[in-house]
Formats: sequence, structure tokens, C-alpha cells
Amino acid sequence: MPTTTAAQRREQARVEYDAFIRACPTNQLLDRISDKWVSLVVCALSPGPMRYSELARKIAGVSPKMLTQTLRALERDGVLARTVTPSVPVRVDYELTPLGASLSLLLAGVKDWAETHIEEVHEARERYDAGAEG
Repeated sequence: MPTTTAAQRREQARVEYDAFIRACPTNQLLDRISDKWVSLVVCALSPGPMRYSELARKIAGVSPKMLTQTLRALERDGVLARTVTPSVPVRVDYELTPLGASLSLLLAGVKDWAETHIEEVHEARERYDAGAEG
């Protein structure tokens, strides 16, 4: 049996990824990127770097704890980079990595779709709810 290199094994695993299987890493990644706060953070950062306080103001309703958790998770996943500039007070900026920029294109499309079609969704909900009551 021929031996395979680590790179060959990784490539074979990539071919075998199946997001429909719960234990698959791609399933877990989809869980992360489908989070509302992740989508909003990535979209907010798409024009360029922002400070924590700017993100907190831009993303209405996010708690400081949730924003911090989201930023840490995205940094860990390689979607954003955190830059600390020594000053008084310390300046911390967040910006998308190239990986994050590629994700932002997709999430911006979903955000735009939601903003464009929300009225249709409201109407569909009203029709559904009216039918369920009868």
C-alpha cells in the first residue's frame, strides 16, 4: 500500500467533506457563519477597519459580551485580524482578512436579500398565520 503525504491526506479529506453530516467540520463552520452577529460584524467590516466601539454603535442590539465573543471566534477562524496600537488609551482595530473579505461578499448578498424581501416575508407570515387561525 503506497504511503501518502500529509498534504495528500488533507486534500482527500477536503474532497470527502459533507456539510450534511453533523460531525463534519464544514457543518460546524456553516453553524458559525450563519449566526446573525457574525453576518452583521462581517458586513460592517467590509468597507474597512473599525474599532470595537464603532462596531458596537453600528450593530444595534449586540451586547458587549456577544460582540467580544463573536470577534474572538472570527479572529480564531481567520476571518478577521485584530491590531493593537499602543497608545493611551490602547487602540484596537478589527479588519477582514482576505478569507473574511471573500465571506463578506456572500453575507452582503444575504443581507441585501433580507432588506429587499422583508415585506414579502411579512405578507407571507400574515397569510400563513391567518390560515392557521381558521
